[in-house]
Amino acid sequence: MLDFFYQLIGSIPFQWTEHTFMKNALLAIVLITPLFGLLGTMIVTNRMAFFSDSLGHGAFTGIAIGSLLGMAAPMAAAVIFSIIFAISITLIKHKSRSSTDTVIGVFSSLAIALGLVLLSAGGSFNKYSSYLIGDLLNIYPSEIVSLFFFFIGVIILWVLVFNKLLLVSINESLARSRGVKTLIIEMIFTATIAIIVTISIQWVGILIINSLLVLPAAAAKNVAGNVRQYTLFSVLFALVSGVCGLILSYYWGTATGATIVIVAGIIFLLSALIKRSR
Repeated sequence: MLDFFYQLIGSIPFQWTEHTFMKNALLAIVLITPLFGLLGTMIVTNRMAFFSDSLGHGAFTGIAIGSLLGMAAPMAAAVIFSIIFAISITLIKHKSRSSTDTVIGVFSSLAIALGLVLLSAGGSFNKYSSYLIGDLLNIYPSEIVSLFFFFIGVIILWVLVFNKLLLVSINESLARSRGVKTLIIEMIFTATIAIIVTISIQWVGILIINSLLVLPAAAAKNVAGNVRQYTLFSVLFALVSGVCGLILSYYWGTATGATIVIVAGIIFLLSALIKRSR
């Protein structure tokens, strides 16, 4: 199946399509950026930008734990820790009287500090500091196949829980009165964000992963007239940012993830101008 897409991309008459690493990166972007756009709509609607940023810190601690356990690829430990981290924040947020920002801030600070302590104590910090920036051009075909199945799984989950999640985000009390198990729905959503953030940081980087979740959705919110447009525009902006950022980073010789964020930022600024002109 990958060979077909390689041939299809190779038929595009541009220099960058001649390189296998660029073809792999493009396929990864086509799979991962729509998920950023999709999940980002609920992150922006529920004002969870700070939360998604903290998940990157939690993932970093998971990588540190995996490293200390002697795992050659510590991403499995990172995914498990991030899910636990996300669910813990959700539970405490529901049961604590402290503000959401305070709870998230405490968890985020402790997570990044613990990760730095564990990696520096084990002498592995330099080895895993690449996760701070990421390297999308270093993705392998086997990882693309895994991304494909993950993409399908998230889409199916989104179809199943979207209406309930939307109702919870609009009015939690109303959702509860309609029999929606709000805590479970929130836990499913936050766990999904945790997984996508953790999986993606190896290619995008902890420092900018939150931007890719927030900017496309924020831009879509500026120009959308209803929920359907909001979702479609967010996915479209995320995909355009990813593809354009990848191509520009090839010609400019810049970090791919950071270039994608710059493109997403430009799209957001343009959308803000359109909103203002209206």
